[in-house]
Amino acid sequence: MFQRKLGGAVGVLALIAAACGPGTASTAPSTGATGAPTTAASSVPASAGPTSAAVDVISTIGTGEGELNLIVWPGYAESGANVKEYDWVHPFQDKTGCQVKTIKEAGSSDEMVQLVNAGQYDGLSASGDATVRLIKDGKVAAVDVEKLFPEWKNMWGPMQSPVHNTIDGIHYGVSHGWGANLLMWDTSKITTAPTSWSAVFETNPLPAYAGKVTAYNYAIYIADAALYLSKKDTSLGITDPYELTQPQFDAAVALLKEQKAKLIGKYWGTYGENIADFEQGLSEIGTTWPYQVGALQAEDPPIPVDAVLPSEGATGWADTWMLTKDAKHPNCMLMWMDWMTQPGTQQQVAEYFGEAPANLAACPLMDANPGPYGYKGFCDFNHASDDAYAANIKFWKTPLADCGDSRGSTCVDFSAWVSAWTDILAVPSAK
Repeated sequence: MFQRKLGGAVGVLALIAAACGPGTASTAPSTGATGAPTTAASSVPASAGPTSAAVDVISTIGTGEGELNLIVWPGYAESGANVKEYDWVHPFQDKTGCQVKTIKEAGSSDEMVQLVNAGQYDGLSASGDATVRLIKDGKVAAVDVEKLFPEWKNMWGPMQSPVHNTIDGIHYGVSHGWGANLLMWDTSKITTAPTSWSAVFETNPLPAYAGKVTAYNYAIYIADAALYLSKKDTSLGITDPYELTQPQFDAAVALLKEQKAKLIGKYWGTYGENIADFEQGLSEIGTTWPYQVGALQAEDPPIPVDAVLPSEGATGWADTWMLTKDAKHPNCMLMWMDWMTQPGTQQQVAEYFGEAPANLAACPLMDANPGPYGYKGFCDFNHASDDAYAANIKFWKTPLADCGDSRGSTCVDFSAWVSAWTDILAVPSAK
């Protein structure tokens, strides 16, 4: 579980930080008379969606069913139990009458997909490496974001209809927030600031910090290697780090195996693990999220770290609230999705989780009334509306056999990524 407790030095997070104070509450979504979501048939061809006929798109919210069961990333459904100021569950319940009965925290995208398949939940907060899988498998419902979620219009452009939740103009969820996978280093050990991912991939000459390199422990990290190779070796022809032909994929895997053998000390799976590794000196350089940088800098005494978006760009994560296709409480889930797009809720969750909000209307609230972990300029620092910055981020999406272009079904799908990652982990480590 993500425990966002930074200790007494939280106030020094003038650059990167973790959570925020109570935002303004919104009214509950309007309800219809039918007691069930209303759908409208779409003219999208069968190839674009998970059904064999036209896609049914939900366009109105009916009467709430009184209950809601969620799958979430830790920190995405807070009730004040961890930090009393951060509570968007109880206000939601008061406004809608939908009682949040279950909040199942998942540790990975694979776990989220498995939980959806179990059929016990009404919705989830999925990252881009799970969303397309769920859409293609017909596990989530299509939604009319403009009719259902009035705040959608205030979302930052890249988060309105991103490729990881929108297929041929049909939305299968609404964006939540996002962040980049940065390069972080211990400034007391590495005194020359790196500017390229070469710092964690190149082994000739072998850097002094060999054995102290860290990376995210998940198959989607293969895309980080592919992104680096797209700039380093243009002869490979990599245009999208998630759409890799077999030769391109093999090159990325080979690079990661060499990295594991000569540079990696350990991988991290949770942000807490990443923080602990830098605290203890087990890691000196590697991938991170903005939250970890701020948490380490806020310690007393501060852990000397810095971070950068390297010259090649970076991968990143962007999360989506999705309604499961067979939800028992679909109206309550749609109300929750609407609630999670509200400026006040976006303020709370963005700073609590340490991410850029999808809804830019949250930014003035952060500047005017930052919470215990907040600060003025939060959105600026997290590049919440920075189109140029976003252009350098390749957000996670599920690798599919279909390359999405003239190459047809010649790309390596995610099942092969997972298998290859197991092989990479089996390589003897540098440490």
